[in-house]
Amino acid sequence: MKNVILLLLAQALSVCFAYGQNVSSRSNEFVVDYSNPAKLVESSFVPTVNWIAPLAENLYSESTKVRIAFEAACKKPIKSVTMSLKESAESEVKGASVVTPQPGQELKVSVDRTLTLQEGSHYIEIQIENVDGIKTLSNRIIRVGSAALADAAKLDRTDYAILFTSNDYDNWPDLVNPINDGRMIAEELRKNYGYKVEVMENGTQAEILTKIREYSEKKYKPLDQLFIFFAGHGQYDETFGEGFVVTRESLANDVAKTTYLSHNRLRSIINNIPCEHIYLTMDVCFGGTFDDAIAHRGMMDEEVYREATQSEMVNRKLVNKTRRYLTSGGKEYVPDGRPGMNSPFARKFLEALRTRGGRDLILTTGEINTFVETLKPQPRSGVFGDNAVGSDFIFIAR
Repeated sequence: MKNVILLLLAQALSVCFAYGQNVSSRSNEFVVDYSNPAKLVESSFVPTVNWIAPLAENLYSESTKVRIAFEAACKKPIKSVTMSLKESAESEVKGASVVTPQPGQELKVSVDRTLTLQEGSHYIEIQIENVDGIKTLSNRIIRVGSAALADAAKLDRTDYAILFTSNDYDNWPDLVNPINDGRMIAEELRKNYGYKVEVMENGTQAEILTKIREYSEKKYKPLDQLFIFFAGHGQYDETFGEGFVVTRESLANDVAKTTYLSHNRLRSIINNIPCEHIYLTMDVCFGGTFDDAIAHRGMMDEEVYREATQSEMVNRKLVNKTRRYLTSGGKEYVPDGRPGMNSPFARKFLEALRTRGGRDLILTTGEINTFVETLKPQPRSGVFGDNAVGSDFIFIAR
């Protein structure tokens, strides 16, 4: 079988090349001999490896047939393209193939082939070297077979959560339940799902944005997830056609809305957090106007979900970039609930978390929606920013 794998790997690089779409990879790194100043070159002459498939740095595939597609490019002629197969970054090379570009292909070379791999973990390394000896390395980790997806809780990943909750306001009526709701949700996330949780209570706009900035500067692994929760007052401005989160110091009659945190700004900032998988939940009045479709064109249809196997759900999360939201209502006020109890939305959300995902221990956004969909006003869910088609955010019980 090993001989077959090496033969297929060699064939993948020995055939004619076809040009493909450019998709930059964050895993590119280049190697230069700094001991010899004569060899130092401008960064524009460093080769690049642009991945087409797999896009994610970690791929989990039930099929043994895996598509490997990338484009090598450089402003200086490319001397060689080397593709190596290992079990891990530190292990010995199991197979490699070196290709010397043909005349006319020295500046851009593309590969798009399907490899047949054994079940288990594989480390695919691409090395591009130009005529000046400048090398670029890029890689993908591919786990093949159902066994690779069997235990999602043990994958190399960390789940984070930030909860922003407010009961007390300088210029708005105080609320009774948001802080208690946030504390209870935080405890469920820590205890049952292993999240690293931070809770900010009664924060100002500056404090909230500073905390979000901290999470924007974190280094995330490809499989990490980030859950963000807001609970408190919200407002919608008909003139601006925009919704806002009311923070502790927000003025009651702020016509310019400079003391409010706008949904447009919040959406942009959260979308730019360098975590691949983000789920935003808002238990605030007019929270549904976080989506422009609701803010400007009324209500939107509910998304349709289908049942998927555990492997499909985990693979979908790991491969596709996620930007999903759930709000406690649309373009309307939502109830805070009775003093000393949870808001109706928070109560249903907690019920969903306490199921621990059922038999497969995986709680999806679709399953959460089934708990909250009977509430009045009707909660709203959807996607925003750079969300990829087919994405999902999942809570994996520990």
